[in-house]
Amino acid sequence: MRRLGIAVAMTGCGVVMLALPACSRSPSAVVVPAEQPEPAADMGGGFFQDRTPGSGIDHTYRNGEESGQAAILESLGGGVGLIDYDRDGRLDIFLTGGGDFAGPNKTDIVGRPCKLYRNLGNWRFEDVTAKVGLAAGAPFYTHGAAVADADNDGWPDLLVTGWGRLALWHNEPDGQGGRRFVDVTQKAGLTDTLWSSSAAWADFDGDGFADLYVCHYVDWSWANNPPCLDYKDSKVRDVCPPRQFKGLPHTVYRNRGDGTFEDVSKTAGLRPDGKGLGVIVVDVDGDGKPDVYVANDTVENFLYLNRSSPGKVRFEEAGRRSGTALDDGGVPNGSMGLAAADYDGTGRFSLFVANYQHEAHALYRNRGAGQFVFASRSAGVTAIGLVYVGFGSWFVDYDRDGAEDIVVSNGHVVHVPPPPGEVKQLPVLFRNLRTPGQEPYQVRFANVAAEAGPYFRSKHCGRGLAAGDLDNDGRPDLVVSHQNEPAVVLQNVLDNGNHWLGVRLTGAPYRDAVGAVLTYEAGGQKLVRTVLGGGSYLSASDPRVLFGLGQNAGPGKLTVRWPSGREQVFDGLATDRYWDLTEGQMAAEEGKR
Repeated sequence: MRRLGIAVAMTGCGVVMLALPACSRSPSAVVVPAEQPEPAADMGGGFFQDRTPGSGIDHTYRNGEESGQAAILESLGGGVGLIDYDRDGRLDIFLTGGGDFAGPNKTDIVGRPCKLYRNLGNWRFEDVTAKVGLAAGAPFYTHGAAVADADNDGWPDLLVTGWGRLALWHNEPDGQGGRRFVDVTQKAGLTDTLWSSSAAWADFDGDGFADLYVCHYVDWSWANNPPCLDYKDSKVRDVCPPRQFKGLPHTVYRNRGDGTFEDVSKTAGLRPDGKGLGVIVVDVDGDGKPDVYVANDTVENFLYLNRSSPGKVRFEEAGRRSGTALDDGGVPNGSMGLAAADYDGTGRFSLFVANYQHEAHALYRNRGAGQFVFASRSAGVTAIGLVYVGFGSWFVDYDRDGAEDIVVSNGHVVHVPPPPGEVKQLPVLFRNLRTPGQEPYQVRFANVAAEAGPYFRSKHCGRGLAAGDLDNDGRPDLVVSHQNEPAVVLQNVLDNGNHWLGVRLTGAPYRDAVGAVLTYEAGGQKLVRTVLGGGSYLSASDPRVLFGLGQNAGPGKLTVRWPSGREQVFDGLATDRYWDLTEGQMAAEEGKR
């Protein structure tokens, strides 16, 4: 482990830190030996290789469609949660299980097991579901996963969404040197009985504790289960479209800081409508407060600007005013997956939305001053056509050139799609073609999925997707969940010589630091990244921030603006490694490789 001591000097702009020899009071970090991974088998070329065979990961999300009910409950699918639950420096993988229809009339909605796989290193994983107390952790039909340190005890907790309830699992010592998860849902006051999909954690009111936003979908039930037919044979039943149902109100829970939550949806200013499928937390207007963007299905999307104060969660809905509620034709889309990043080098965070067939995946470019422009056509996103139904989405700089790329998992929601749609579809990987000095409106993307590897050249019914560096080599890897098809783990093996810098933030007192903005400067290059809450679809990605630096070997200067408003500058951070940075402390520590 290497350390840099940081001397603090106060300036009118914040805290400036200079590298000095480390002092003995510097906190220690968990040291994980650098892996010497076995090379990925040659699976037909490409830079994303399927490492699932032989990894120990063997899990399939089941939606119960074999029962013949054709219920809309089948359509949502499941998600992926990347969580270093034991804090050994390696990301572990949580996968939701889905459910089935049981009983004499196949109307009993039952849950199927979720799975937690511990990362052993070198692309080996161990099923620890039973060992950590999660074997009975999904007595309901599950969809999504959201990860946060809900009580600031230093250990990540796990929230699971689904049909008719939530489940909050607290990460606790098992008494034998390990960890276990304890169901604290009722104790915490998360008595949600609606159909929940995606969820996101962030400290909305700035009191130091993670609050929770939960999306709800539609008012489907067996009592409200109209017969719908497929698009080819008027005698065959198929999944109903969401327009057949009313949207359910979403919920925001304020964390009281004592292990309990209160529903503050009404006083927070949430709209009473919505058919929520995706949610992401990101500061879009640069005021230092985390805002909330929600993907709704067939109705306009929400943008909640954060107007909170300590102890009081308040939002102002600005979807239409900002230009993010509708597409460029003024029409609401069937929106599912979400991502956010500074893809155009402006220092502002733009939004990406994965949409339904016959609708373009939406790229809303952030123009500043709370305004966005629909940039999908000018940026080349629409070049893939309108046949896709998009779900899991993420900005991921897979080639580490400093320009944020986009990955999307696709797959239909009905059994017999309208032509030319197909149930199983190709994933998409948009490479960001931005060049230094290029104007933001000139930035374009190109779909390079055909070059990415066999997985991207085969069709899947994709749903949740999470991105994270599973082997700590500075290359972002992918985990994808499918409908009734095994989940896959994809290793990024692209070796182009580009450099990188990884950062894990620990805030004080709000440890997860969602909303923190990181700016890296070196060699005339300036990159802006942020810690996101929620995002993608039903999934939780790597909480660490990864800068792709191209051929710039550094070292450089990293400025962190914490959610508290404090600013710290870390100078002289060496590249091609991860650094652990703690708010207010005087040392940057090399860790977790």
